[in-house]
Amino acid sequence: MADVMLELSAWEDLANIPADPPRMRPLCSKCCRPVQVCWCAALPPEPLNPAGRIVLLQHPAEEKRSLRTAPMLSVGLAPGKCLIYKGKRFPNTRHDAELEAILADKRSLLLYPSASSVPIEQIDPAGGPYNLILLDGTWPQAKAIYHCSTALHGMRQVKLVSSGTSSYIIRTQPTEGCLSTLETAIQALSALERDDRYREQLLQPLHVLCQYQLANGAVTHQSKEFLIRHNQYPKLIGRRLNRLLKHADNFKDDPSDGTERKHST
Repeated sequence: MADVMLELSAWEDLANIPADPPRMRPLCSKCCRPVQVCWCAALPPEPLNPAGRIVLLQHPAEEKRSLRTAPMLSVGLAPGKCLIYKGKRFPNTRHDAELEAILADKRSLLLYPSASSVPIEQIDPAGGPYNLILLDGTWPQAKAIYHCSTALHGMRQVKLVSSGTSSYIIRTQPTEGCLSTLETAIQALSALERDDRYREQLLQPLHVLCQYQLANGAVTHQSKEFLIRHNQYPKLIGRRLNRLLKHADNFKDDPSDGTERKHST
């Protein structure tokens, strides 16, 4: 009899569980993050309006990251100045004709570290409206997108010669010179527009994000390169990371060779 009563009690408890899902935290209508962790107050007073456009070719896995930086770029710039296309190969049948036209436009620039890339500072800002193409994903994802997208291979390619240190201190980067998507775009826009406002204003949301995360249990991340050099990296080093580190060493020994430090996004 006691077992029957326990079973009835259990069924009664189940019956009292509400059918509707729990209410989610209110979201900001601009950045789509919970209001409590919204960084919109740190955005530029007015969206910045460059002469050209940023075009992000985004790997599908990047959208799943909760702390990605591309949204800061899309809301920090004026409407229509940041376009985002998702996929692993570009263009494809899911994309509109506009992307195909952008990739074929002689004014479009692909930010990618290849043998034919030229320093972005050498691009004449008086050349009129431009499209700056960025590959949004980890370095292996960006490399895979490039190799699968033959439309990118014939584009004018540019690079950042001096990238500095990333402000995205709550994410581990492969090497010391790697930057997030936001930081890479900021550096490029500052060079193309000859305007430091992009560097000064668009970085503020990233600082707010990192400060909030650090205040709530996150820790500062050193790069894999730093950890390995100080014998603090807990895993075996793969061949790809070995190549990145050798590339970084070569750059430090001879920075005049024009080879760009790899940029993670």
